[in-house]
Amino acid sequence: MYDSNHLIHRLSHMAARAPEKCFAQRPGQADVSYSALFEGAQRLAQRLIALGLEPGDRVAVQVEKTLEAVQLYLGTVMAGGIFLPLNTAYTGSEIAYFVSDATPRILVCDPTRAPELTPLAEGATVLTLDADGQGGLTADLPETESDFTPVTRGADDLAAILYTSGTTGRSKGAMLSHKNLASNSEALVDLWRFTSDDVLIHALPIFHTHGLFVATNVALLSGASTVFLPKFDAEAILDAMPGATALMGVPTFYTRLLQQDRLTPEHAANMRLFISGSAPLLVDTHEQWQARTGHRILERYGMTETNMSTSNPYDGERRAGTVGFPLPGVELRIMEGETEVPQGEIGVIEVRGDNVFQGYWQMPEKTAEELRPDGWFITGDLAQQDGDGYVTIVGRAKDLIITGGFNVYPKELESLIDDLPGVLESAVIGVPHPDFGEAVVAIVVPSAADLSSETIAAACARDLAKFKQPKQILLASELPRNTMGKVQKKALRETHGDLFTA
Repeated sequence: MYDSNHLIHRLSHMAARAPEKCFAQRPGQADVSYSALFEGAQRLAQRLIALGLEPGDRVAVQVEKTLEAVQLYLGTVMAGGIFLPLNTAYTGSEIAYFVSDATPRILVCDPTRAPELTPLAEGATVLTLDADGQGGLTADLPETESDFTPVTRGADDLAAILYTSGTTGRSKGAMLSHKNLASNSEALVDLWRFTSDDVLIHALPIFHTHGLFVATNVALLSGASTVFLPKFDAEAILDAMPGATALMGVPTFYTRLLQQDRLTPEHAANMRLFISGSAPLLVDTHEQWQARTGHRILERYGMTETNMSTSNPYDGERRAGTVGFPLPGVELRIMEGETEVPQGEIGVIEVRGDNVFQGYWQMPEKTAEELRPDGWFITGDLAQQDGDGYVTIVGRAKDLIITGGFNVYPKELESLIDDLPGVLESAVIGVPHPDFGEAVVAIVVPSAADLSSETIAAACARDLAKFKQPKQILLASELPRNTMGKVQKKALRETHGDLFTA
């Protein structure tokens, strides 16, 4: 039925083969079958086309997580459009940039935001969708047409644009093709052994690649069911666990679940797989999780521009502190400029494969800077690869600290500090210094009231060369994070940038 559309054809096979199979279990609400999911998506596709959406037009979406929002994603792709999800935390001024840059034909937002956003969306039709899946988008939808055929879209046509978080300047729209999304999810289904017998706990947001293109697409491709939660809720996840088989989460999921008394080997006995990504997982969290549940978390690595690039193995050692091996079909190398570094040395990760995006929307110069003509994408992530092939991320190239002419990799210090008694977590940054160019500063979140900066400094002095030792150690109640749990070092640099220059 959906053969004409590269991505939808692959995502919809369970709707054709077993239409009554449950796609989504929703606590307190009726289950949603695969057929109901795709029939709703088809009705939304018909609505979008009726509103004038043409192949290649963008549909910008800033709404809460609902099944209707998933149907809007599928319906946009069915209609030949390009899905553009936007973080629900973005302000009006941020949305103004995205809509002026992407020039969407249609903008879908929460009804409470419509008065603010409508004037910003010049030339776009504005529709609403609330947290209950109601609004102008879904009101009086047409019946499904028996002869409806999705708009023809090939492997190289765009399916989505995702804007990067913009930590080093204005956000860039990563253009993702049907092949980028389909091939990556197919690789993950095989690698992580997903089948139609799986039940995935889906508690991630769907404005981000992790929740939308990893969790949702993997479930659809494998024909799995989901426990579809509107947000992270430790109690709801624990309620779901005895009837589920897999969980995809960010490190914060696991640290918060570890605080729950119900987390035991018996409670997690039906689960076969816990996956973590979007931010580094502390070795201590790995060890605590295994001790509490008997399961070893599988950590993987990806980014907006590449989807998933590496993963620890399903079978074999899941090595804490590493992100495993390149996925099947993904090439990875570690470079310094134009030269591949020797094994074990630090360099910038570059990846190539069907997973790699098509470039940045309306930014040909930026695309040329980061995407080589032969298809290698320069990620900007610093890493090393050991003799067994495991990749370890040591930080972002932009986070590298150069103090007195010496390179300092924040991850080395953070790993040392995080292992100290009384430390919950840390972030190491470089700030301007009149003598050294940059000074090393550590911001530490204590887990014990008696932790002192002097204790941390003594440990650093014992184990680190003097140029690596923090010139200042600051204790903080928490670290600034984005919605996916990544520490926002840019915000820390802005806050503490005048420590040595004021």
